[in-house]
Amino acid sequence: MDRCVVLVDAGYLLGAAASLLAGEPSRSRILVDHAAVVSGLRERAELETGQPLLRIYWFDGAPDRVPQPEHRRLRVMPRVTVRLGALTRTDGRWAQKGVDAAMHAELSELARNRACSDIVLVTGDGDLLPGMMSAKEHGVAVHLWAVQAADGDYNQSEDLVAEADERRVLDRQWITAAIRARDFGVNCAPSGPRTEIRPEIAAILSAPLPESDAGAPQETSRPAKNGAAPEREPEPEEPAAPGGKGARPTPKDLADLGRIHAAAPSHPAHPAPSATLRWSSDKGWTDRPGSDLPDTSGLPTLAQLTSAEQRWADREADITAVSGDPYEVGQVFARRWIARLPDTGQLQQLSTHYPRVPHRIDGELLRYAARFGLLAHKDDQIDEHDRYAIRAGFWREVDARTVSEHAPAGD
Repeated sequence: MDRCVVLVDAGYLLGAAASLLAGEPSRSRILVDHAAVVSGLRERAELETGQPLLRIYWFDGAPDRVPQPEHRRLRVMPRVTVRLGALTRTDGRWAQKGVDAAMHAELSELARNRACSDIVLVTGDGDLLPGMMSAKEHGVAVHLWAVQAADGDYNQSEDLVAEADERRVLDRQWITAAIRARDFGVNCAPSGPRTEIRPEIAAILSAPLPESDAGAPQETSRPAKNGAAPEREPEPEEPAAPGGKGARPTPKDLADLGRIHAAAPSHPAHPAPSATLRWSSDKGWTDRPGSDLPDTSGLPTLAQLTSAEQRWADREADITAVSGDPYEVGQVFARRWIARLPDTGQLQQLSTHYPRVPHRIDGELLRYAARFGLLAHKDDQIDEHDRYAIRAGFWREVDARTVSEHAPAGD
């Protein structure tokens, strides 16, 4: 059959790209435009083999083989099939299990059934050597692609290179067309048109994540269900300044920030926040003494505001258009909730409750995020950093809308 097939070892492709662009193989160090990667692979495969593409197989690992956000996006793209192996953690390091075996089986099966004339392998693992030899014996031309190695390193098995019919290198120019190093200068940087952000949100969005959990003070309370905030604050050994290096503003810091801004003129749309905060948990509201925040029990949930037709459209958009990035998930949820509010005064009511998301809405927000695989593998809870990013995205949308509603008419 005169067609070509591409088999991609995502661990190799993205790990090697991270080494090239960020200096270390951690995939968390890069940002990937998966649609651009797929488009680039298809275009180059058809050009170099001279055959139309049958399919791209994307092999990757995932905890318990549960599709992660990137896998959900990839598997609905045309001509893309996702195959998942297990992702296990041993001695503090993640390792893929079953990915090589799945690639070997697919490679051999395609060749045996004469499903294609050319197979492109994007991998560096020598364990695929028997599969490559088997494919060649069935009359299939095998093309081996490598990612340009960082600092002159060699990132492919020499036996694999020697056995391939053709070999090409995906150089830095090709890689940077779809992948770039992540900028850790600002955490959860908002996208889209710039709007005015009130000082408290600017502080929490610009605060860097802790560099390491090593030596960090342990929380004295257990996280609540559904990834909600803990019932008690952690007790650090030494208080850190809001937004300081290696620290993130805590609710107490934000309360202090509110007292500072209370003495200065504030934006008419954003009165200075109360120095007393409310926490949400699985047990409902936990009030701090002297709380003067408005009651939000009457605020509707997104489910109450959503019709059956909208629910179907939301699900379709989640599958095809939402990547599952925690910050983006919070934005999407807030955008839908705000657009369906019958009374804009309810948005102002919510805004004054910053920085805590009302309990009922917060639980719904975290359950929505869980659909995208944003659950920690160990305890089925959303990771602390992801919860932070989800809520930051939520408040970013709320803040942008309240600012725009109170902007002068001529702006």
